[in-house]
Amino acid sequence: MSSLFSPLTIKSVTMRNRIGVAPMCQYQARDGVAQAWHQTHIGSLAMGGAGLIIMEATAVRADGRITPYCLGLWDQAQVAAVSSIVKFANQQGARMGVQLAHAGRKGSSARPWLGGAHLKAEEGGWDTIAPSHNAFDSDGTRLWKTPRAMTQDDINDIQQCFADAAQRALQAGFEFIEIHGAHGYLLHSFLSPLVNQRNDQYGGKLENRARMLMETVAKVRQVWPEDLPLGVRLSMTDWVEGGLTLDDTIQVSAWLKAAGVDIVDCSTGGATPESRGSINGGIAQQPAMAGKARRQTGIMTMAVGEITAAQQAQDIINQEEADMVLLARQLLRDPYWPRHAAKELGADVPALMPDLHKLFIGKNP
Repeated sequence: MSSLFSPLTIKSVTMRNRIGVAPMCQYQARDGVAQAWHQTHIGSLAMGGAGLIIMEATAVRADGRITPYCLGLWDQAQVAAVSSIVKFANQQGARMGVQLAHAGRKGSSARPWLGGAHLKAEEGGWDTIAPSHNAFDSDGTRLWKTPRAMTQDDINDIQQCFADAAQRALQAGFEFIEIHGAHGYLLHSFLSPLVNQRNDQYGGKLENRARMLMETVAKVRQVWPEDLPLGVRLSMTDWVEGGLTLDDTIQVSAWLKAAGVDIVDCSTGGATPESRGSINGGIAQQPAMAGKARRQTGIMTMAVGEITAAQQAQDIINQEEADMVLLARQLLRDPYWPRHAAKELGADVPALMPDLHKLFIGKNP
């Protein structure tokens, strides 16, 4: 049996293989509600054979979206819309996860293909929040809003919103939650010394900067069933001098494991424009970072970043750099990549074929 196509069990959830779909923003929601686009997008990935699908960054409240077209889980209408997508994916053998997020100072933006600039109120934008009162960029060619520095009440409210969204995720049928602590969004902004300029218990030394993430995880863990897996996405380094280092995030990973987190999704960068611009030069190093975190802390890891070839993915598993590989753009190009990889690796995995009886009849014979 190919190691890439061996099952992976985390708590009570077993994935049919070690191939996961990384969360990828689609910018097609309306008022946070999933549309037919999402049904088709996720459905094709499920039929393509992925073991785990992590739905895109899903905001825990309206001002936590990156754009006005991002998914949300702050009300019941959003739960109802996504439930049928989860059910269909499960019928095709995929396990469904969702990435819960708050965009922080990178929110209120236009869709990327429209430039990604911050939106004014009359354009559908909103005020942003962050750990400190400094904008993402000072580039005079674009509007970058200055966020409001969060108060303790703001912090408490956001943490509760994550917990409430986790309960809605459970209602929708998701079996895995990933808390987004990467790429310059709100929780990463607290972690990164490039952004966090606070002088209270949430700023300064690493333990304080990690407090927002750790408290949020604790709130979610209280409401998320103990037998279902909980993950966190981290930017393992900021790629910028004075920013988060790999040693920092390995320490955070150890704290997360002790707090009940089962797996860490190991990405990098995004805290500042310089950090965001540096990420492409370092993506190939990310699986090794996942491996180091795995070895030093004992936590399970997911490797992500320019994984495009079947043997490349299998080597990451064989070398014990990660317990699962996550693909993103490659699966947009080819949602059936897992099937093609199985053929290339000589894996005998008939379970990758969609269950047409369930698809058309809705029940087993």
